[in-house]
Amino acid sequence: MAAPKVAVVGAGVIGLSTALCIMETCPNCSVTILSEQFSPNTTSDVAAGMLIPHTYPDTPIHVQKQWFKETFTYLFAISNSAEASEAGIHLVSGWQVFKNTPKEELPFWSDVVLGFRPMSKAELQKFPQHQSGQAFTTLKCDCPPYLSWLEKRLKAAGVQMYTRKVADLWELHGKYDIIVNCAGIGAHQLVGDKKLLPVRGQVLKVHAPWVKNFIRDRDGLTYIYPGIHRITLGGTREKENWSLSPDPGTTKDIFDRCCSLEPSLWGAQDIQVKVGLRPSRQCVRLQREVLSQGGVKLLVVHNYGHGAGGFSVHRGTAKEAAGLVGECIAALQGSSSKAKL
Repeated sequence: MAAPKVAVVGAGVIGLSTALCIMETCPNCSVTILSEQFSPNTTSDVAAGMLIPHTYPDTPIHVQKQWFKETFTYLFAISNSAEASEAGIHLVSGWQVFKNTPKEELPFWSDVVLGFRPMSKAELQKFPQHQSGQAFTTLKCDCPPYLSWLEKRLKAAGVQMYTRKVADLWELHGKYDIIVNCAGIGAHQLVGDKKLLPVRGQVLKVHAPWVKNFIRDRDGLTYIYPGIHRITLGGTREKENWSLSPDPGTTKDIFDRCCSLEPSLWGAQDIQVKVGLRPSRQCVRLQREVLSQGGVKLLVVHNYGHGAGGFSVHRGTAKEAAGLVGECIAALQGSSSKAKL
């Protein structure tokens, strides 16, 4: 059988990572990425890129933990390499603070991040509005550099990339043997997934180099995430809002909330406003599917619906998706050898 041809639809962090994992696990296949947008114009470019997991209600916790652990291990190795700066990956320490004492004592990911512990009374004095908190060190990806780094690795591996809107997976039939759907919020229309909904996020990217620690209010709405060059201030979670236009009232609200957590931010400079639509589902859709039309079959692997937690689990879900592509290739090779007999 000739080298299997794989098309990955989508070029955010999920699409690029999945393409890279496919090349690593199935080096004999040819991979092409098709996407309407590439960095710096993807939803992933807006994300803060902090490794603090979002919980998916319909995905078993042990599965989510495995995805997170694989992602953390992968990025931690990059952060300790000469490529750390180019890839935009660095360790950052800080606090997750609670106005009310949380029900769960330890989040499922507490033993994956570094140095997880309850905050001391002295640390809590910085947050008079909050009763308790947790301190830990995690990883942060500065998203545009990380996406560029992934693209560079993909090109070196011979992956082709084309700017193209895919309106229907069937339009790829005949040109590719396997289609990998990493379309993010685009999957709502592409495969008619009504369980996939946008959760609009508006964030500010500011220059405040003196802020070194992350601060996250446990409701997940207010957060301060320092990057290498800029700090991400957030945010919003507006369900079923498709608007990509920044809202000035929201900008003021985000800035005020973040300044109440870290008053020195009043001196922040060069405020840029970004909006992205998180592709949210009750669980990540990570599965094989055989589409059928008039007796013709199309092999598809889905990997989308990561919501607010894409960066935290991207490598783990990409590895699993690459494994499903491997299963599809084995099925193709099995059917081609049967045909020869």
